[in-house]
Amino acid sequence: MAGALARQEANEVRLFLMGDATVAAHRQQKVPSGFYNLEVMLGSVARHGGLIGACGSCMDARGIATEDLMEGVHRSSLEQLAEWISWAEKVIVF
Repeated sequence: MAGALARQEANEVRLFLMGDATVAAHRQQKVPSGFYNLEVMLGSVARHGGLIGACGSCMDARGIATEDLMEGVHRSSLEQLAEWISWAEKVIVF
């Protein structure tokens, strides 16, 4: 959904990864053939101007260092999530 929205010029997408979703931003994923590569999917959002933040506390809990994040994803915080929610006209949660 985020990739499709990011490809539409009228949209500005901000994606915040929490909990186990932070693992989706791990760089150099190697997935079996036929499985979704979340690094590729998130990369599409970033290439189309989407901002992607990963919860720093969630990263720490899963042993993910900042240097483990794929290009286009930054270590973030709940404070930034609160700012993004205040900024947004619409919020979608999965």
